[in-house]
Formats: sequence, C-alpha cells, structure tokens
Amino acid sequence: MSVPEYILIIAHSGRMLAQAALDANFIPLVIDLFADLDTQEYAADFVQVPTLSVGDIALATELFATKYAVKQVIYGSGFEKYSESLAYLAENFKVLGNTLDSFVASQDKHSFFAALKQLDIPYPDVCFTKPPLVKQGWLVKPLHGQGGVGIKHYCNADVDESIYWQKLIAGTSHSVLFLANGVNAQIVGFNTQWVDETNNTECYIFSGVINQADLLVAHQELIAQWLQKLVPIFTLKGLNSLDFIQTQDQQLFVLEINPRPSASMQLYSADLLQQHINSCQGELGLITSQAHYTAYQIVYASDDMTIPEHFNWPEGCMDLPNYGVTCRKGQPICSIIAHHKQAQLLKAALMIKQHNLLKGLNSYGIPSKC
Repeated sequence: MSVPEYILIIAHSGRMLAQAALDANFIPLVIDLFADLDTQEYAADFVQVPTLSVGDIALATELFATKYAVKQVIYGSGFEKYSESLAYLAENFKVLGNTLDSFVASQDKHSFFAALKQLDIPYPDVCFTKPPLVKQGWLVKPLHGQGGVGIKHYCNADVDESIYWQKLIAGTSHSVLFLANGVNAQIVGFNTQWVDETNNTECYIFSGVINQADLLVAHQELIAQWLQKLVPIFTLKGLNSLDFIQTQDQQLFVLEINPRPSASMQLYSADLLQQHINSCQGELGLITSQAHYTAYQIVYASDDMTIPEHFNWPEGCMDLPNYGVTCRKGQPICSIIAHHKQAQLLKAALMIKQHNLLKGLNSYGIPSKC
C-alpha cells in the first residue's frame, strides 16, 4: 500500500475538496476563507485567510511547503478575481487542474462568447456596452463572478467596467459535469440547478443542484458535441462544468464554463478527485453510473444568526461554521445533502432537513453579535 501524500487544497471553501482528497488517500492541507468545522476535521492542517489574493495566501503556502514539503495543489472556486494567485501557485507547486492560460481564456467573456459564436453554439445575446432598455429585459452580470453573486436585472442604473449584459432567457438552469484531458471530454453527469428564492436583492444566487435533468437524449448528445469542440479550444483539463439553460420549448443556451471542480462533484460516488488528477495527466477513465440520486443545497440565513455553542448539527449538514460565528442575512449558514432512489422526492427531503436545521437553531433564541 502506498504512503499517502500531502496535497494542498486552496478554495473559497475547501471542505468538498478536502473530503474528496481524504477519500482518495491523500493528506489534505487546506487554505480557505472559512475554516469550517468539518474542513478542520478532514484536513491535517489548515489556514483561514480573508481573501485568495497572493498577499493573503503566500505566507500560508510557504508555511505548508516548509513544514510538510507539499508539492501538489488543487484549486477550487474563488479564483475568478485572482488569476495572479494561480500564477503564483504555478510558480511554486505542481497545479492539478487547468493552467493559468486555460483558466483565464475560459473566464474571459469576450473570448468565451466569441468561441461560442465561431462554433455555432447558441448562447443568450450579450453586450459589453450598455444596451437600451427593452421589454424582453437584460441581466447585469459580473465579468469575474461565481455562484450567481452580483447578477441582477438591468434597470439602466449606473454601471462600471467590471460587468457585462446578457439577454434574460426564461428556462430551467442546468449544468454538465465533465472530465477533460486537453483534447477530449468525458461527461460525468447532467444536473439541474436552482437559485435562492429568499434573497430579494440577489435573485440569481446559486442554492442547490441535483444529479438529474429532464433532457432529451438528442440534447445530451448535442451538449457532448459542444464539449468536444470547446475542450481543445481552451485546453481544458480535469473536472469542469458547463452551465446552460433549457427553455420551455426545449431550446438550449450556453451560459459559462466553470474551469475547476464544481459543487456538483459531490453528487457522484465515483472517485472523481483521482479522476481529476488522472485526466490532468492525460488519462480519461470510465465513469460508472449510480443507482441513486443526490441533491445538495446551501441554506441561507433569513436574518442575522449566531451559531450557538454546542449546537448539534443534524445529519446531512456540512460546511459547518464555528460556534459563535454570526451568519449575516443572506449569507450561507451551511449546506445540506440528501440521497434517494427517486429524484422527485429529493427536494422534499431537502426541505425537511432545512426546516429541522432552522428550527433547531431558532430554538436557542440567541441574538446575533452586532
């Protein structure tokens, strides 16, 4: 049996990748913004940082490199605004994921939508200068966003250079999780996503995802063809996901690529972290189907809430904040996950879990720290 290796995980939230790394027989070291209780449990060591900027992560990475001689790093979400940090990591570690050039190119909205146009892949109309107000409506989206944060309805308000406009298209939000080796793509699964309906100011914030999607086989094959075209253009490697919308009349429109492991990774029972590493090295393995469905959801605070000491987190909760931490209104409290053989029963299972969680937290009646 091989001796487990240290691996450095850096992300906005590192719990998912730390858990996957531990399951894959690595020893995870984590740098993230939250240092959640379960992240601390999975990690051999951790450092909490305020941002993923080079200035904030450099000292922590140097500490781990010196103390543990760690040489490999996997990055997760949160680097959309910090490409210089990916450059720093590439200079000091073996990065298991997309290269800096691939990450930046796929995140550059001008380049991405130009590639879609060249490949004749449909996408909602986009503008990089303020469009006229029209009845159909437009969305304002950040050029370097994640999880739907900052997406709002366009109302002719003042704007800055950090956003673009996209025509609003009604439909069901989906994603496809896939592996890539720089040349070829291999689909892991199709998913359906939904947003947080309790947030009035940020109405497109990611809330949950299930590994089930009502898509025609012909549409699944079409998306596979799109991926096969996009992977070599952006030289994508490892785990990635593609977000798209299906309209009521079953038209498909591509929204964006997430060039790193996404939240939907945890919906699948395969050893996806090892497959992520293998595909970064050029090897695409077989993906086995699973007999059950899994759904993951973020629970947001409807009001300011302080986590009470010794709170007993219900089964299925993860990304657990430390006791005494105040979750502000609209911020995540934690995540919940559920499994079932019938997909249509999963949403109800999540609602029950969320209800029991909030009921338990509210029973303490502890005021938030101001």
